[in-house]
Amino acid sequence: MTKNLLITRPNYDLPTTYLFSWSKLVIKCAYQKGFRIVDLPNGKSNETDFAGRVNKTDPSFIFFNGHGSKSVVTGHNGEVLVSDKKNLDLLRGRVIFSRSCSSAMKLGPKSISSGAKAFIGYKEPFIFILEPEKSSHPLSDKTAALFLEPSNQVAISLLKGHSSLEASKRAKNAFAKNIKKLLTSESKKEDSATLRYLFWDMKHQVCLGDATVI
Repeated sequence: MTKNLLITRPNYDLPTTYLFSWSKLVIKCAYQKGFRIVDLPNGKSNETDFAGRVNKTDPSFIFFNGHGSKSVVTGHNGEVLVSDKKNLDLLRGRVIFSRSCSSAMKLGPKSISSGAKAFIGYKEPFIFILEPEKSSHPLSDKTAALFLEPSNQVAISLLKGHSSLEASKRAKNAFAKNIKKLLTSESKKEDSATLRYLFWDMKHQVCLGDATVI
C-alpha cells in the first residue's frame, strides 16, 4: 500500500462524536508510519470535499466513519458520500475500511465489482455501548473502548503493512480477547449486553475483495 490515507470524520451526534474521537488514534498511527493524511473532519466530511480530495490526492486507503446503511455511507449530517449507485468510481483501486452500519452488505460487494481492491466493513449495524457520563471525553470511556479499540485495529493493522485479511483477523481477535476478558471476570449483569454486541460486531465484520492486498 502506498502511504496515502483519506479519513472521513463527521461529528454531529453522539455516535459520530465517538468515532471522530477514537479515529484520532488511527491518525496518530498514520503519522508515525509516515502516511500522507487527508482528514475530513466535521463539516468537511461532505460529498464535494470528499470527491475533490479523492481526485486530487489519490489515496490508497480510505477509512469511512459515520452512519450508513446496506447501500450507503454518509458524512456530516447524514450527507451521502458513496452509495451502490453513486461515486463508486472514487473507490476504484483502493482499500476501503467502512466503519458504517451495514455497508458491507450491498455497498461492499458493489465496490469490489466496480474496482475497489478490498472492502472491510460490517454486514449488519456496527453497535457499541458507551457510558453517558463519559460522553464529553470519549477516549476515557472504557466500555466504548471494548468495541472501538478492536475496530481501530483494522485501520491500524493496514497502516502497519498487514494484508486486508490479516487486518480483519487482528480486529476479530481483539474482539474475541475482550469477550474472553468479560467472560472470565466477575461481570456485572449489565455486561451481558456488552458481550452480546461484542460478539455481534465480531461476527458481522467481513473482508471482501483481494485478501492479500497490502
